[in-house]
Amino acid sequence: MYYLVAALYVMVCLMLVLVVLLQQGKGGDIASAFGGGSSQAAFGARSGATVLSRATTVAAVLFMLGALALGILGQRGPGSVIGGRAPLQRGGTSAPAAPAPTQKPTTPAPSGNAAPTEKPATPAPAAPTPAEPGKPPK
Repeated sequence: MYYLVAALYVMVCLMLVLVVLLQQGKGGDIASAFGGGSSQAAFGARSGATVLSRATTVAAVLFMLGALALGILGQRGPGSVIGGRAPLQRGGTSAPAAPAPTQKPTTPAPSGNAAPTEKPATPAPAAPTPAEPGKPPK
């Protein structure tokens, strides 16, 4: 329903712009602003209602009613922007953090020329990656 009213509203807007642009000016040049116009009326001579002026009135009324209808249809009741979100759950719902690896405490090296009692740990060699079929191993 909302999209139908919105599409009609856009067409009314385009019709209103077109009808206003098609109308002839009513002598609003600079000469009539300083009393150089031939008529004593403020906005030029009064003429009968033409088809374009009636179409302008109808389009303006439809424009206002359409804006009001879209405003009412677009409302979804009182609420917040984040009203539809699920509340955050506190507690043990998230995965526990991995424990930090424990390291064996090292004893300080004795002073002098004595050899250390423990060897420093060397990293394990990296496992070779499997070769892809059709390609020679690196």
